[in-house]
Amino acid sequence: MPGQILIWNRPGWSEPEVPTDYQVLYRDECLLAVHKPGGLPTLPGAGFYRNTLLSQVQLEFPTAIPLHRLGRATSGVVLFVLDRATAAEMSKRWGDIQKEYRLLAQGIAAFDSVCVRTPIGLIPHPRLGRIHGASWDGKASRSVIDVLQRRPHTTLCSAQLITGRPHQIRIHLASIGYPLVGDPVYGMGGGIVDENPGLPGDAGYFLHAHRIRFQHPVHGVQITIEAPLPECLCM
Repeated sequence: MPGQILIWNRPGWSEPEVPTDYQVLYRDECLLAVHKPGGLPTLPGAGFYRNTLLSQVQLEFPTAIPLHRLGRATSGVVLFVLDRATAAEMSKRWGDIQKEYRLLAQGIAAFDSVCVRTPIGLIPHPRLGRIHGASWDGKASRSVIDVLQRRPHTTLCSAQLITGRPHQIRIHLASIGYPLVGDPVYGMGGGIVDENPGLPGDAGYFLHAHRIRFQHPVHGVQITIEAPLPECLCM
C-alpha cells in the first residue's frame, strides 16, 4: 500500500570455504608483510567478503591497507601499510620495489633467461565477456624470467615483475610458449585455452610470490622479505 515501509533483513552472505590462516613475516610501526595461502582472495569481490586476506588481517591489524594484491590461487608475500602517510610514501616508491616470484611452467624451456614484453589488454572470454590477456594493442608490460631447474616435462623458473599488470606472469609465460602447469585459463600465445576455459580466480597453477625487496620509507634500510616456498617449487 502507498506509504508503507518494507524492511528486509537480508540473510548472511554465504561464501565458499577457503584457507583463512596467514603468517606474519614482518612487522614494525608502519609496515606489515604476511604470507597469503593459495586459495584465499586478497580483496573482497566475486562472491567473497569476509573470507579474504584483507578481512582476516584487519581483524588483528585494523588500520592495515594492502599495497598490492595476489591472484586467489597465488601464494606468498603481500605487503601492507599501517597508516595513510606510509601508504602515500610507498605508493610513490612502488616502481622501485623488487618482486620475485617462483613458478612451474609447462615444457622444457629453450632459454636460460628472457625478458618478456608482451602487451597486456582485454581479450574475449566466453563466460565473462572480457578478461586480461596477451593483446598487441594492450598496455606495455615487462617481466624477466630465469630458468632455475629443468625437469623431465616442466621448468622451474623465477620471475621478476618490472610492471604490474593483472595476471602478468601467467600471461607472459603463456605468450612465449610455456604456460604455467595447471593453468585453467591461459594457453599457448597468452590467450584463452581452447577447451572449457576457467575463470581467472580458479586454482590449479603453481605460482608463488617468493621475495620482495625495498627501502624502508622511514628508516632508509634495505628490507628483504621472503615467504617459504611450497615443496613443488623448491630446487
